[in-house]
Amino acid sequence: MNNENKTIHDFDFSLICEFFSSMERQGPGSLDVTLKALSFIDNLTDKSLIADIGCGTGGQTMTLAKHAQGEITALDIFPDFISMLNCNAEQLGLQNRVKGIVGSMTEELPFEKESLDLIWSEGAIYNIGFERGLKEWSRYLKTGGYIVVSESSWFTDERPKEINDFWMNAYPEIDTIPNQVAKIHKAGYLPVATFILPESCWTENYFAPKIKAMKIFLNKYQGNKTAEELAMSQGYEEVLYRKYKDFYGYTFFIAKKIGL
Repeated sequence: MNNENKTIHDFDFSLICEFFSSMERQGPGSLDVTLKALSFIDNLTDKSLIADIGCGTGGQTMTLAKHAQGEITALDIFPDFISMLNCNAEQLGLQNRVKGIVGSMTEELPFEKESLDLIWSEGAIYNIGFERGLKEWSRYLKTGGYIVVSESSWFTDERPKEINDFWMNAYPEIDTIPNQVAKIHKAGYLPVATFILPESCWTENYFAPKIKAMKIFLNKYQGNKTAEELAMSQGYEEVLYRKYKDFYGYTFFIAKKIGL
């Protein structure tokens, strides 16, 4: 496999964790788009239960806690990410409302059935797949509860071979926005809102911090071939985005669970 064509899943978990641990966000996003998505949610009270699945180090988790009522349980597979999240929550005085726990979304989630008022997941549902996540997570959501996810999307029906091949290798379930909305509806949700993340979410809030993280990472692992390959794959991601950003990006999907 060409080093450039390696995806994040081709590398050791510990290296991935260390590479991204110095970043506030582990994927494209921003304070503004998190708040925009949150603005569509109208059912939260101080008794609400919220889950942030695939939370990373919790950049968006803290935004949710500052601007929404309720108790937040944030889940991620990387223990170091969770330690950082809990430390940040304590520093911000949010430890009574925000709890980070280590867990995998590929396994049974540690929530009661139909107990959650809101499920949030920024740039993480791809780890189990969009359709599977929608279906499985619905079990934990109350009727009338909301699910909010950001997910990679095609903006066009046709695209250049280079970017199409990259995504078919990295995440074959990527789809067009209309098809993704149809999948939301099929999974038993009422689609509420959909919007594309602006370019700045990639360039300013993801790629720029990642360049800094890459320098720290490569300085520590100088001469380590695997570490250098990981850094190269992340650099290639930016090259592709800047070249083909008219054809794909991240989309926020907000939906409400309906009774059957």
